Amino acid sequence: MFRNVAELVALAEEKGVKIAEVMIEQEMRVTKRSREEIFVGMEKNLKTMEDAVERGLKGVKSVTGLTGGDAVLMKKYIDSGKGLSGHTILDAVSKAVATNEVNAAMGTICATPTAGSAGTVPGVLFAVKDKLNPTREEMIQFLFTAGAFGLVVANNASISGAAGGCQAEVGSASAMAAAATVEMAGGTPQQAAEAMAIALKNMLGLVCDPVAGLVEVPCVKRNAAGASNAMIAADMALAGIWSRIPCDEVIDAMFRIGQTMPSALRETAEGGLAATPTGKRLEAEIFGDK
Repeated sequence: MFRNVAELVALAEEKGVKIAEVMIEQEMRVTKRSREEIFVGMEKNLKTMEDAVERGLKGVKSVTGLTGGDAVLMKKYIDSGKGLSGHTILDAVSKAVATNEVNAAMGTICATPTAGSAGTVPGVLFAVKDKLNPTREEMIQFLFTAGAFGLVVANNASISGAAGGCQAEVGSASAMAAAATVEMAGGTPQQAAEAMAIALKNMLGLVCDPVAGLVEVPCVKRNAAGASNAMIAADMALAGIWSRIPCDEVIDAMFRIGQTMPSALRETAEGGLAATPTGKRLEAEIFGDK
């Protein structure tokens, strides 16, 4: 039904429906499942995200000890009333971190679009939930909208850190969350596309350099950055600000950047933060000297 963002937006506008509806119809055609079956499947994803956020906010620690407890610290900071960035953004950050800390602790998460970027979309969704008061159905639609934009990226570029760096993982997740937030807030399909473009542009060139090759450092905190970036991009689009570079061209640029990125910066743990003295020390402590 759609191959790129331009076609996705055009379909939604032509039919006078949300992007979520376009994605649902595509799922029905491709999978031959009923609308109810597709909704039930996405509801399970939503529940998985919800459970991960709740578990992370209670406090978890990874086996290595590299990550854990930061979501709790952020929640306490929010509750103190001293936050500088505004409650909704900080709430998104805390919930994004909570989800990825659960992932690092070998808990169950929903890859969105990957495990390493699994915190950004739910972090934003459950933060704007308190702001926009959506129904459960609207929350599920949020995930279909995010999925539609993620599908375009997966088909035209990459959502793999090994293939395209962290721009392809957290960058894509941030863009997906931004677009879905715009739609939930009442924005147009085109505004959702603008939010996608703005968010992804802000994360172009982001490398994948996991310390010790683990999805912990800096992955967890990058999801925090992805969530906050998504919120800002959504607000910009809703304000009427548009990306001078069309969304599909931004996606193409991300793909080309990933293709030219050195392998040391694509999930190999051979460059970037993984190659710092502290990064090497932590790797030795975890796995022993090689």
